[in-house]
Amino acid sequence: MTNPQLAYLLSASFLLGAVIGSFLNVCIYRIPEGESVVAPRSRCPHCLTTIRWYHNLPVLSWILLKGRCAYCSEPFSIRYPLVEAMTGGLFVLFFYRFGFHPATPVAWLLVAALVTISMIDLDHQIIPDVISLPGIPIGFLCTFALPWVSWQSSLLGILLGGGILLAIALGYEWLTKQEGMGLGDVKLLAMLGAFLGAPAILPIIFLASIMGTLVGVPLMLIKRAGRKLAIPFGPFLAGAALIYLFFVDKIDPVARWYGEIFVYWWQSLWG
Repeated sequence: MTNPQLAYLLSASFLLGAVIGSFLNVCIYRIPEGESVVAPRSRCPHCLTTIRWYHNLPVLSWILLKGRCAYCSEPFSIRYPLVEAMTGGLFVLFFYRFGFHPATPVAWLLVAALVTISMIDLDHQIIPDVISLPGIPIGFLCTFALPWVSWQSSLLGILLGGGILLAIALGYEWLTKQEGMGLGDVKLLAMLGAFLGAPAILPIIFLASIMGTLVGVPLMLIKRAGRKLAIPFGPFLAGAALIYLFFVDKIDPVARWYGEIFVYWWQSLWG
């Protein structure tokens, strides 16, 4: 593939991701409100005027309109173009990583789900079941397109993902007499186990915990909130999952080793 061809494909990937990101903005706003993500069309949250298509071009329209509504001039959050740009950038990253391979659309699907989940969790500290629960069977089916994830590993990943976090959540609640982790995180990790398989579970928990600590401890010190500061864990799980997926063939041999042991145990159990 020549450099111009690669540049064209990467640009097309960014454009597709940015368009998907525009739709994700709708999902992020409407799903917690229980509204349809299909109808009505996008509208200004201030004046409720329907936004015309040429005022809704990903990233570009926000820049041209200086971040304001074309009708009432009220400001739009900068998060809209950031979500579009981030989704586009992740689409480029995973196309560059996997190229013309079935793993690419699977990665894109996972990116879209995790961006939506992360932003909703940041806003409302909930992980919507409407994404995580259907994501479990969808992730299982997607593993048939991935040569490094077997259906056995996917099933075991669902059990491990949900089971480990559930045990951690119940143990923390039993020790501290207060809820430290919601069941939404449990369902999310089960979904990640479905997509990425059993070997991904412990590395994802490990990476997410490190990132959560690096962000959470300074926030606790700044806000002087101690353990009472509620920090959503979903975005850290999402980030760790995408890091794992990008480096899936370079993952630490120890992770592969324990994953193979679990898969072997699972296969032996079912004959």
